[in-house]
Amino acid sequence: MNTTNPRPAEGRRMIQAPVLSGDAYPEASDEVKIKAQPVPGGESCVFRLNRKLLAGHSWFFPSFESAAGSPLAEALFCLDDVETVLVMESMLTVTRKDKTLVDWKPLARDIGQALRRHLEGGAPALAERILQGMPSEEGIREGIQKVIDIEVNPGVAGHGGSVTLLGVRGNTVTIQMGGGCQGCSAADLTLKQGIHTAFRKAVPFVGAILDETDHSAGLNPYFS
Repeated sequence: MNTTNPRPAEGRRMIQAPVLSGDAYPEASDEVKIKAQPVPGGESCVFRLNRKLLAGHSWFFPSFESAAGSPLAEALFCLDDVETVLVMESMLTVTRKDKTLVDWKPLARDIGQALRRHLEGGAPALAERILQGMPSEEGIREGIQKVIDIEVNPGVAGHGGSVTLLGVRGNTVTIQMGGGCQGCSAADLTLKQGIHTAFRKAVPFVGAILDETDHSAGLNPYFS
C-alpha cells in the first residue's frame, strides 16, 4: 500500500447562498434548497438537496461524453472546471479539474443554479437507456464480489488489508476496509485510485461506492 502521506485535511467549510448551509440535509420545503460541503483537501464538493435527484439508483459520470442523454450531467459538464459528477438520491458530488484550487464558492454557485434549473424543468437526471440496461442487484453483487475475491483482496493482502462487500442497494455498493487498510493514512487514496477503478471496470453499471470503514485516524466515510 502506498504510504505516502496525502495532503493535510483542511477544515470543512460551508458555501453560503445561493447554496444553503445548515443541517446534514436541508429541510423539506416548496423552495429548492441546497447545501454544499467541500471534502477535506478541496478536490470535490458534496451538494445535498431537499428533494430527490435520482431515486433508487445512483450514477457516476466520469466525462462529458458519458453524460450524453442525461440533461443534468450535460449541464454540469458545460461549466468550467467540472471533471466528474456523481448523482445519488438527494446528493450530488462534483470533482474539479484544477486540483490546486480550494475555494469552491464560484463553481458551487454555478452548480447550484444548474441544479435549480434542472429541478424546475422536470427533466430526468439519468438517461432512460441507462435505467433500461441496469442489471439486477444480485448481478451487481456477484460481479463486485468476484472482483474483490480475484483482484482487490489479493492485491491488499500483502499489506495486511482486506475489503468486504457489505451490501448493494440498487446499483450503490457499500464496502468496508479492514486489517492494514483500516485507519491507514493512505486508505482513502487507495480506495479512490485502485478499488473504485477495479469495481467500475468489472461492473460498468456500478453507481456510488460507499466506504463505511471506521478509520481510527478520524477520516469520514468517502463518497465517490
